Amino acid sequence: MSVIKIENLTFAYPSSFDNIFENVSFQIDTDWKLGFIGRNGRGKTTFLHLLQGKYEFSGKITASVQFDYFPYTVDNDEKRTEIILQEICPIAEEWQIMRELSYLDVNCDCLDRPFRTLSKGEQTKILLAALFLNEGHFLLIDEPTNHLDEQARELVSDYLRKKKSFILVSHDRRFLDGCIDHVLSINRSDIEVQSGNFSTFMENFERQQEFERRQNTRLHSEIKRMQEAAKRTASWADKTEKTKNGRLDSGLKPDKGYIGHKSAKIMKRAKVAEARQQKDIEQKSTLLKNTEIEGCLKITPLSYHSERLVSLSGVVPIYGNKAVCPPVTFEIRQGDRIALEGKNGCGKSSILKLLCGQPIEHTGKIETGSKLIISYVPQDTSFLRGTLTDFAQSNNVNESMFKAILHKMGFDKIQFEKDMSSFSDGQKKKTLIAMSLCKKAHLYIWDEPLNFIDIYSRIQIENLIKESDPTMIFVEHDKAFQDSIATKIIKL
Repeated sequence: MSVIKIENLTFAYPSSFDNIFENVSFQIDTDWKLGFIGRNGRGKTTFLHLLQGKYEFSGKITASVQFDYFPYTVDNDEKRTEIILQEICPIAEEWQIMRELSYLDVNCDCLDRPFRTLSKGEQTKILLAALFLNEGHFLLIDEPTNHLDEQARELVSDYLRKKKSFILVSHDRRFLDGCIDHVLSINRSDIEVQSGNFSTFMENFERQQEFERRQNTRLHSEIKRMQEAAKRTASWADKTEKTKNGRLDSGLKPDKGYIGHKSAKIMKRAKVAEARQQKDIEQKSTLLKNTEIEGCLKITPLSYHSERLVSLSGVVPIYGNKAVCPPVTFEIRQGDRIALEGKNGCGKSSILKLLCGQPIEHTGKIETGSKLIISYVPQDTSFLRGTLTDFAQSNNVNESMFKAILHKMGFDKIQFEKDMSSFSDGQKKKTLIAMSLCKKAHLYIWDEPLNFIDIYSRIQIENLIKESDPTMIFVEHDKAFQDSIATKIIKL
């Protein structure tokens, strides 16, 4: 067991004026199973790169372990998988490799195949197994779930629970709960380390936020009362001071010394009230600095003129003269929130594309209601280019509303001026979701909308859907999200 120490870490990219980290200090035990969470763009991946020494920074990082990074870059994917494994973990014995692959339910026949022929899920599992075979290394795991279906996520989470000495960046709450024992959180104003899983962390976080909200409300009322009291007392002091000149009703001159003393005492009371007011203002300014969900998202679904929107009868997508799944039959009715479930490659995205009218070869029959308006969030984000303003205009949506939604999902104003091609993967996905929320539609079709999106935004989107009750069909491997919002599950 050893400790990774971070002392006064400050870092900014050369092209940026803003520090991603500023005088940050904390430490990590190398035996921990550490979940790493935070809003998109906060610097999680950047921090993993800093640990590897990829960038120059000020401050100090002290570690007695060697860091390995996932996703691991395979230089030549034409090589046999067994050769690649030997290159990654040269001292591992064959029985150890077989043992790790069996834990991850990977067929050993994969070792004889070129690496490129493996599915993305198989590649993920094999690379993780190889990296964990480097004993004494500390593994930096950056979003391993992106190519894993629901069953594979559960398997990998169970696998990680048996391991230690890693930092895991993931936005999947169920996945994190299954395998971590500590949480490292990049908050809005600080960095925090806690013991426990994600649910424990979130419980503590919400409890702290609720306490700070109550304190904020109390101090707001107290400050207002103090302001009124100080103003009232100052007014009394002024009135008293003015009576120093002139005459009393009896015709005698007033005692200026007594009146001055009385006025000074009243003024002192006003100063004390002002001091207490300032103290409360300063205390109030320390509250709610880490609030992550600043406002509720909104969506305006349209009501359709009939109960049934779409029906599919015996639909089978065809690729290269090959059927990708058995015949699919179901209806989408008003108020349905249908989750398509199944392993990678079973045709889920193809079904969604067919519902959007894309020209994919298929058999069977799809009947779509007349004048049905659809809002679609595709899985791919690579086409995003240009500014957010241009994107809003080209899609005929209100730019102010579009940017307001993005701001509620964690976008800083500086992001509004950037080219979308420079956005992180999570920010790109948020851009597509915000665009979908701006459009009034009868049916919302979302293909893996939460890929790369941070936990707090997932919770916002989840709450939005439950409150607004739009008609939806979606694919999403985040089990917590699916269980929360789906009214029907169709397994392919």
